[in-house]
Amino acid sequence: MRRLRTIGKWLGYTMGVILLLLVILFIYLYRVSKVDPPEIADRSATQLNRTEVTPGFYYLGNNWFRKSKSGLYELYVEGNDFERGVINGKLTRELVQRQEDHFSAQIEKMIPSTFYRHFLKYFIGWFNRHLASQVKEEYKREIYGVSMAASDKYDYIGSPYQRILNYHAAHDIGHALQSMALVGCTSFGTWGGHSADSAFIIGRNFDFYVGDKFSEDKIVAFFKPTNGHGYMTVTWGGFTGAVSGMNDAGLTVTINAAKTDMPSGSATPVSLVAREILQYAGNIAQALQIARSRHMFVSESFLVGSAADNKAVVIEKTPDSLDVYDPQQDYIVCANHFQGAELGALPSNQQQIRESASAYRYQRVQELLAQAPANTVQQTINILRDTRGLGGADIGLGNEKAINQLIAHHSIVFEPKKRLVWVSTTPWQEGSFVCYDLSKVFALRGLRADREIIDSTRTIAADTLVNTAAFAGFTQFRAYKQRILDGGTADPDSIIASNPNYYHAYVLAGDMAANKGDTAAALKFYQQALKLEIATQQERAAIEGKLKRLTK
Repeated sequence: MRRLRTIGKWLGYTMGVILLLLVILFIYLYRVSKVDPPEIADRSATQLNRTEVTPGFYYLGNNWFRKSKSGLYELYVEGNDFERGVINGKLTRELVQRQEDHFSAQIEKMIPSTFYRHFLKYFIGWFNRHLASQVKEEYKREIYGVSMAASDKYDYIGSPYQRILNYHAAHDIGHALQSMALVGCTSFGTWGGHSADSAFIIGRNFDFYVGDKFSEDKIVAFFKPTNGHGYMTVTWGGFTGAVSGMNDAGLTVTINAAKTDMPSGSATPVSLVAREILQYAGNIAQALQIARSRHMFVSESFLVGSAADNKAVVIEKTPDSLDVYDPQQDYIVCANHFQGAELGALPSNQQQIRESASAYRYQRVQELLAQAPANTVQQTINILRDTRGLGGADIGLGNEKAINQLIAHHSIVFEPKKRLVWVSTTPWQEGSFVCYDLSKVFALRGLRADREIIDSTRTIAADTLVNTAAFAGFTQFRAYKQRILDGGTADPDSIIASNPNYYHAYVLAGDMAANKGDTAAALKFYQQALKLEIATQQERAAIEGKLKRLTK
């Protein structure tokens, strides 16, 4: 009995010590993750108020915000850093808050456990403990200004400034944590002899997916900062970085993720490096100088097009190295692997080429460009909309090996010399592409009446795919997939009928059959999936693993 009491006492001491260590750990994580906002001498911008002229159309001085008939939101903001941020937040307050709602809802769906979400909060706080020191003071002041529009209902996660700052690293963290399953963006450009009338054209799909809701409220934003170039980006509420954009010097930047190792801590977010290039670079040499000066914690490719240089290059950057890929020809293609002499030879990059969908998409762009020797904006959009595989094979709608995976947040085309940009409208890049003339937008110097600012004479019509039975089937397939992700079921044959050439339809059908105990049917579905065009080696291995488990 005495021995049992002794054991119980020691167990109590042990549990007490563990609990104390956990408390100390959480206090430490809280302290290191706490980020104080920058000091602001002139806070007069906080006293400004927007004026609503008609429902949804606001102006504040020369700044304005509206929703176009195309479904895209449009924003114009000018001034110094903090002032820009405050005005941006005041004009787009509803979208800033709604975007955080969508982001948080998607996180809850992906991580249903409250405990793990709290753990993730502290992990990200620790991971990003040095983030503020890696961000330019100008951008911290701007982000602080925007954060004043954030809701207080997420203060349990962190202060508005801390949250908005961390969201700017969300792309990088997601990239690092799921490096084995990269979302595949594709970009390319043509000029000189490869374009009609020697036009300089760049196109890209931004395939960044954080749920359907996240992509609903896209903003075509035009910024005229006190310092640097005026520029445009396609963005969302609360985000001041850049993933696709062009400045008034005709310099464009788009980003493509590359395979990266798991970093030990954060550095400058990729989107803020791209933003700095847009704001302060007028040619490729200046863009390279900025990219070289910033330390990043993930690997990324920046496709930089320059009207001044009349060409595009890819600046390839890892946390440790930088390389430049100049094709020395009149076209360029960028997927999710490096092409430079140094970084292209990295073992991790060679693995990426072998095992991911990147090289396949790259080859498909090359194939389509060969069929468009005198490229145009229309042909560029046709390529960005392409859902087929090599040789025009039907590989199923939604396949990651397709240039158009039907998940794009946005698709965009630039003509840098003319300062023209075309932006896709829903669904994905299947809707019409509307055109903006940067020179005309910046010449407005304010907007007091709610009117369209697109160049309607240059609109590219919606794709015919949306009117086909195949597209209707794909919409049904997505519904089946979501139902299964939510814990529901779907009929295996109906899943396959909705997208009959897509390997993943057979995988889902096999999963449903296996759950019902129909092993024979499940084996048949998995075996059929292996005969189709599978996006990655990892997915092929996962299907083979399912087969092995069923045949034991």
